[in-house]
Amino acid sequence: MPLLNLTLKVWRQENATSEGRIETYEAKEIPTSASFLEMIDIVNERLIKDGQQEPIHFDHDCREGICGMCSMTINGVPHSKERGITTCQLHMRKFSDGETIWIEPFRANAFPVIKDLVTDRSSFDRIIGAGGYISVRTGSAPDAHAIQIPKPDADAAFDAAACIGCGACVAACKNASAMLFVSAKASHLNHLPQGQAEKDQRVLGMVGQMDEEGFGNCTNQYECEAVCPKEISTDHIAKLNRDYLAASARDSVS
Repeated sequence: MPLLNLTLKVWRQENATSEGRIETYEAKEIPTSASFLEMIDIVNERLIKDGQQEPIHFDHDCREGICGMCSMTINGVPHSKERGITTCQLHMRKFSDGETIWIEPFRANAFPVIKDLVTDRSSFDRIIGAGGYISVRTGSAPDAHAIQIPKPDADAAFDAAACIGCGACVAACKNASAMLFVSAKASHLNHLPQGQAEKDQRVLGMVGQMDEEGFGNCTNQYECEAVCPKEISTDHIAKLNRDYLAASARDSVS
């Protein structure tokens, strides 16, 4: 099995209030079949064994490209330069022997660093709490064909629902805008009949919470779409802008 010898430049930060710094580590004899997170696991095991420094802290959960936890910037690009994948889906065969890899946390005021590569992205949770849901009675699931949904609407809703809330769009945007995330979460429900009753409330609430969290404005440069691991289209941002204008107009006369 081919092995790689790499140099890692890793952001280390003890806590949210301390100053961070770049530390250098040698990642030797890394299998090309290993994932990027498995590579960090190998480095951490060696750090623990040597007992000279704390292991590198980073977020992870499913390691299957579903949960969105594995958020880090690799060589300046959220989730790496490979398109349509999360960090945990990146494999070391994409790198060359002797390469230097820079690893940093996602950068945004609304994503404060907790420790090393771990950031607090609970701002996304608060945006969802401001309107990313529908109000229905709980109980047994309704029949799948009880509400007929046109296929174009179902497809658009499904595409938006693919968003895993990782925050790569924010990290890539020079303004740290969360518009792609917010538009995907709103568009998912706004395309469906079940979401129409609370559509205006949803859009106004989520955009208002986004602004309150300190995310920047969208200037339509499409970095968000380029790094999104689920390749969410910026068309959803256009829909959110239209829905927001209509909701604001109706709210002003109500």
